[in-house]
Amino acid sequence: MRSVLGVDGCNGGWIAASRERGTIHCRRIARLEELFQAEPPRVVAIDIPIGLPERGARACDVAARALLGARRSSVFPAPLRALLAASSYEDASRLRERLERKRISKQAWLILPKIAEVDRLLRRSADARTATHEVHPELCFYYLNDERPMRESKRKSAGQVERLALLRKWCGAAVERALADRARLTCAADDVLDAFAALWTAERIAAGNALVHPANPELDAHGLPMSISA
Repeated sequence: MRSVLGVDGCNGGWIAASRERGTIHCRRIARLEELFQAEPPRVVAIDIPIGLPERGARACDVAARALLGARRSSVFPAPLRALLAASSYEDASRLRERLERKRISKQAWLILPKIAEVDRLLRRSADARTATHEVHPELCFYYLNDERPMRESKRKSAGQVERLALLRKWCGAAVERALADRARLTCAADDVLDAFAALWTAERIAAGNALVHPANPELDAHGLPMSISA
């Protein structure tokens, strides 16, 4: 059976969560393409912007922010496609100022290499393009929490406890085992929690139960959907 995975970026790579013989495991990969070197996965739910706008905000980001209330700042605008060609933060900021009279945020700049990595893979691999879906952990937690946003930021210990409690109801002790294995995974606790949340949505996608925001997404210049599944 082809695998179903939830993937979150971490420092220097990616954390991929999947269910094998009923048990959820996490592994670290250096490049996303490693997931497609053998039998292609059925679903990869990944926390990274996929379809990129030429100008303006994506409707999916606007919709997610509207749902998340106090957690809306966790959904930052996807970078413009032109910024993938930038060689520095200053270069990216100049590009965006020329297009939209705004500078790019440091947060967006720091994940541009990962966005570019995923974009290259999806544009050259039909298997990856078919399997891969953009998700956002806070939107995953929103639906896991009966359509209520998290009370605390995931950066705070109280926020991690809150998310851990929700995941524990879904997958039992698997999430705690993964957290205890962070020395091998070499990642932060919130990377594990977000990968598990992405897997929760990946399984909903595989079962045909996921929601797509917006329901009829626009495509970017390369035909990639500008949507977030949850």
